[in-house]
Amino acid sequence: MSLPPFDASFVPKYTESPNAAWQYGDKVGSTAAAQEWVEGEKHGWTSIDTAAVEPSKLYPLMISGIVPRPVAFVSSISETGIENLAPFSFFNMVSFDPPAIMVSCTNKPRVKDTCHNIKTTGGFTVNIISEPFMENANVTAVNTPESVSEWDVSGLTRAESIAVKAPRVKESAFSMECELLEAHDIKSPTTGVSINVLIIGLVKHIHVRNDVLNERGVVDPVKFRPIARLGDISYARLGDMFRLPRFSWDAEKEKMQEGVERNR
Repeated sequence: MSLPPFDASFVPKYTESPNAAWQYGDKVGSTAAAQEWVEGEKHGWTSIDTAAVEPSKLYPLMISGIVPRPVAFVSSISETGIENLAPFSFFNMVSFDPPAIMVSCTNKPRVKDTCHNIKTTGGFTVNIISEPFMENANVTAVNTPESVSEWDVSGLTRAESIAVKAPRVKESAFSMECELLEAHDIKSPTTGVSINVLIIGLVKHIHVRNDVLNERGVVDPVKFRPIARLGDISYARLGDMFRLPRFSWDAEKEKMQEGVERNR
């Protein structure tokens, strides 16, 4: 299939929210922009009993429906000094106090090197992937033999960490040095066999490039250019963005109550 070239000149911008005319109490579809979405329900539903379906069938459906997902680019070292670098899209932030992240590793068809390394050495780094080195990061998912380093295949650069032995990825504009906080086996409810391991890491150090920070000292998504995981082998870049306020009941309760009454 022939595809158009990647548009490196594209810059996301902030726009109005999808239904900017929405008011308290309005039903979905009360604005023209959402009407087509509501009408889509006329095509019906597919309901799936997960206990009656092979996991191999659930996997493509779940990773296509739970999107977009951030990607943890994890660097780790074994107890014998063998380095490993691999992407994981079962990943997210857990808390900011204490600062913690989670990565889920599958044990099928075997225990992942990343999981083994983290559980035995206790240290690893999580590096966020940006557009300019997406191909470099993607190739590290290859099943290289122990004699071949994913680092060398990728062409990425090791940068020394402060608190852990595993290096961080120099090309990543946002990296976290992590220490193993907890590791939980996720077991099959029928066999009791551990299928996945949920790793919770305590963030010990954060490295962020100054050129991706805004005037408030936080990461500017336009400059950061992070990628997200979709279904099958698809990824996404940031598109146009919008901001929505967080409401206070005390400040808005009269308007909210009016909206509820109006739409009953």
